[in-house]
Amino acid sequence: MMYAPRVFVSMLGTLAVFAIAAYVMSGSFWTALIETIFCALILQIGYFIGIVYMVRREKAQMDADRSSDGLKAKSRAEAGVRDSLTAEAPARVHIQDH
Repeated sequence: MMYAPRVFVSMLGTLAVFAIAAYVMSGSFWTALIETIFCALILQIGYFIGIVYMVRREKAQMDADRSSDGLKAKSRAEAGVRDSLTAEAPARVHIQDH
């Protein structure tokens, strides 16, 4: 599971390392800044895709659980009807003709 505060701290750490590396490689503050902003956009897009994926997976799991619960309930109800139709009369019941 992805927790937002941990993801944001990790993202900021990654961006700081990237910004330093970009500055060392290019020697230009502005180039490093633009590349770091581009990197931040890519990270945000990846985070968004990850969240959408997890939400869809959770929804699919909930739907599968709900449908299997519905089938189990339906099976139990049908079994109850079958049992009540085939149950024998209790031994204490006596039918008398007057």
